Amino acid sequence: MKQIDMNKTVFQLIQENPELKGILVNLGFTPLEDNKMLNTVGRMMPLNKGAKQVGISPERLVDALHQEGFEVKE
Repeated sequence: MKQIDMNKTVFQLIQENPELKGILVNLGFTPLEDNKMLNTVGRMMPLNKGAKQVGISPERLVDALHQEGFEVKE
C-alpha cells in the first residue's frame, strides 16, 4: 500500500505517485489540470490545505484515497 502524507505538498505527492493527479482532479482539485498551477501553487500547498481550498472535507479525501489503495498519514 502506498503512503500519502497529508502535510506534503501536492506537487511532491504527485511526483511520488503520478496516478494521484487524476484521482485528485476527479475529487475536485480541477486546478491541477493546468500544469502551471501544479508547478506554482502545487509546490507550496500541502494536500490537507489544498483540500480545504477546493471545498473537500478531510474525511472525504482520506476515504477516497483509501479506496484507491493509499494509506493516509495525517
